[in-house]
Amino acid sequence: MGKRLKELTQDVTKCMIKVNNITLIERMLGQLDRLNLSRIIIVVGYQAKKLIDFVNTLKIKTPIIYINNDIYNQTNNIYSLYLARDYLLKEDTLLFESDLIFESKIIDHLLDDPYPNLALVAKYESWMDGTVVTIDDSNEILDFIDKRHFKFSDISGYYKTVNIYKFSKDFSSKYYVPILESYSQALGRNEYYEQILRIIILLNRADLLAEAVIKAKVVPPGESWYEIDDLADLDIAESIFTSSISEKLEKFQNRYGGYWRYPHMLDFCYLVNPYFPPQQLIDEMKANFEHLISNYPSGLDVNCLLAAKYVGLPKNNIIVGNGASELIKSLMENLPGNVGIIVPTFEEYPNRMNGESIIQYTPYNKDFTYNADDLKKYFGSQNISTLLLINPDNPSGNYIPKQEVADLAEWADGRGIRLIVDESFVDFADADDDATLLDDAILQKYPKLVVVKSISKSFGVPGLRLGILASGDKGLISMMKKDVSIWNINSFGEFFMQIWEKFQPDYTYAMRRFKADRAIFWRN
Repeated sequence: MGKRLKELTQDVTKCMIKVNNITLIERMLGQLDRLNLSRIIIVVGYQAKKLIDFVNTLKIKTPIIYINNDIYNQTNNIYSLYLARDYLLKEDTLLFESDLIFESKIIDHLLDDPYPNLALVAKYESWMDGTVVTIDDSNEILDFIDKRHFKFSDISGYYKTVNIYKFSKDFSSKYYVPILESYSQALGRNEYYEQILRIIILLNRADLLAEAVIKAKVVPPGESWYEIDDLADLDIAESIFTSSISEKLEKFQNRYGGYWRYPHMLDFCYLVNPYFPPQQLIDEMKANFEHLISNYPSGLDVNCLLAAKYVGLPKNNIIVGNGASELIKSLMENLPGNVGIIVPTFEEYPNRMNGESIIQYTPYNKDFTYNADDLKKYFGSQNISTLLLINPDNPSGNYIPKQEVADLAEWADGRGIRLIVDESFVDFADADDDATLLDDAILQKYPKLVVVKSISKSFGVPGLRLGILASGDKGLISMMKKDVSIWNINSFGEFFMQIWEKFQPDYTYAMRRFKADRAIFWRN
């Protein structure tokens, strides 16, 4: 019935939903049709006529037999399989659930394996849900573990069932069907058929069924499959099963993160320090997880105090945000007049503005380099009230030393231009001095200077969503504090700011190691 798919299954059965304009059942039947099977048996129930009528339009060469489950809304898949049990007794069987999408080579591996009784499994990953198994060194399944008995402390040894099986006629006749019949009649119809496999394994452990061995066939990393239960699953499946690499890339990019759902992905745009945070900091966060998840964070005023303490600024000159992106939105949407921007650059700033108010400067040279004098010369004749500088810039990597930026701030201040300097990457710069402008003396000297810094990048914690903005303009800071939510930082972000100062030596070491590694890449 697929109720979690909402309106998509209001009038059709679950296997008729589309992934990139192809229904699940159409894709699966096409994959099965090439295998020269003797028959395909489909157990139908909800919207059975619509499904049968649709399948009949697909021109599948393999004979299809339908079995109707009249009480589909009162039973689970154990009863649907029970209704089809006679076919398990006639031939070797491949068993599928219809809410799956997978690559054809996964089935090829299953059929090529000479072992007669196999459960297709995949190494457990964080996005998976449902029954898991444990296996031994010979891939023999030791146990089926349901949600009630699942232990996160044991996940390193878990394998998720893909819900694709291969059973021999002999196995079904001697073990599976007799126990399926007994279980369904004695314990009910609203169960999952994995329960039968679990019983067989338990009996086999007691040497009552010495021949009834179920082995696992492990899906190799990189071979894609997905089970679709809700709209989020459908969205992820559409990003995995695309018709081209370019379309896949576009769908991944449009997610803007959440890539833990794709554990085999290598994200070469991941601009984050790999050497921080240290394990001790992570362990301290873990040790306080229960307190943090069950308590409200402090309000904005307290969190601004924590951020101010770390960078050595007065609390009234700084605001902390739910990532720098929250602060960028608040800042850019409240700026008057035209804004000068160097391109190419980090797009979050111009994306938060009216395009008509943007005045662009493009350094037309091989590597898009520029200096402070270039900016003064170009924007000195332009009608701008704000100048934006990403330093180091992204994606060009152009870097202007601290003293030159200070000179630019003085030039801008003298012309009534607000200078915004985003130094989210400044700690990565090969600078001889302390490169940051987060300095009280500098901010007081140039009151129209605004400094933005993302905590995600050099601190390696993008999931915490932390950013800071500082300025000598207390009126601007006060306005922004009224613009954002009082609880814009969660408890995990607050706790990180509470403890980050004591890990300063680790941070210094991490940045030194990062720069040394980069130098090796640059030389080679």
